[in-house]
Amino acid sequence: MTRTILESKTKTAIIGFDQPFCVIGERINPTGRKKLAAELEAGDFSTVEKDALAQVAAGATVLDINAGVVYNSNPNPNETEPPLMRKVIAMVQGLVDVPLCIDSSVPGALEAGLEVAEGRPLLNSVTGEEDRLELVLPLVKKYNVPVVAISNDDTGISEDPDVRFAVAKKIVERAADFGIPAHDIVVDPLVMPIGAMATAGLQVFALVRRLREELGVNTTCGASNVSFGLPNRHGINNAFLPMAMGAGMTSAIMNPVALPVTQTKIEAKKAELASAGVLVPEEMDDETFVTLFGLGSTKPRPGAEMEAIRAANLLTNNDPHGGEWIRFNKPPASASEEATGGRRSRSGGRRRRA
Repeated sequence: MTRTILESKTKTAIIGFDQPFCVIGERINPTGRKKLAAELEAGDFSTVEKDALAQVAAGATVLDINAGVVYNSNPNPNETEPPLMRKVIAMVQGLVDVPLCIDSSVPGALEAGLEVAEGRPLLNSVTGEEDRLELVLPLVKKYNVPVVAISNDDTGISEDPDVRFAVAKKIVERAADFGIPAHDIVVDPLVMPIGAMATAGLQVFALVRRLREELGVNTTCGASNVSFGLPNRHGINNAFLPMAMGAGMTSAIMNPVALPVTQTKIEAKKAELASAGVLVPEEMDDETFVTLFGLGSTKPRPGAEMEAIRAANLLTNNDPHGGEWIRFNKPPASASEEATGGRRSRSGGRRRRA
């Protein structure tokens, strides 16, 4: 049975066919996040700290670390990204104990991350491009770590699933030449947006089955790619993930956190209610308000995708006796219970015997 072992200093995560689905938290990535990019360039890691803690609390078993900021002061990532990668990894390791996934297109940043990462991180990533194979596979061998293999090569990303399978097979074979076993390769077969390609879902399910049955490798994907450009993306993601798991996918790079409801959204809802003649008591706090009207929460919490994954783990017997499902659905402790360490407060002291 194929198992890919990841380790932090104190914790082990296993990606495998007989294991619970591995959730790789994607939030520590400045791509498309201008505020985070500006913070990192300024040496401000406050958002990284919040994202690390929130993702682990929501159920991420691995955290992806990407330091790909293009500095305004220096646009050369080969100079700026390696030292930033070291700082981010050191900071995250000091906060959480889950294994890490070192994510960069800059080989120097990958090695910088490997030098400071404790345990056995996942390296993200290698492609079928010749120069990338020659740069990354020696690092994988030198540091004895597993690697994400992305199914594109010098010709780009093919819409033909047979071509993407062939690229994955090529990477597995080239890795073997370096003495890297197949169980240390996690293939990303590349999920296409369903809005642009109607057969994208069917393609990836078929590819995952082939990768498992013919190459014996674990798989991952950028889960949200499938819903790109469509309304109600969470609804699509919630259906996609259990279906991918049923096809044999063993991990995904995704956001496990449902982001907090913003104050702007709260005020807009209150204005909508007021225009309809609905009065909200002044003493009602925001958390009670958003819960009452189904807006979510003012605090980070596990996203709906995590519910779908945990349910699928239960249904595939990768959550023996349903322990994780029960814990996931346990009502949160009230403020008074938190103050007493989870014990319900008792009024009137101990009852006397009659």
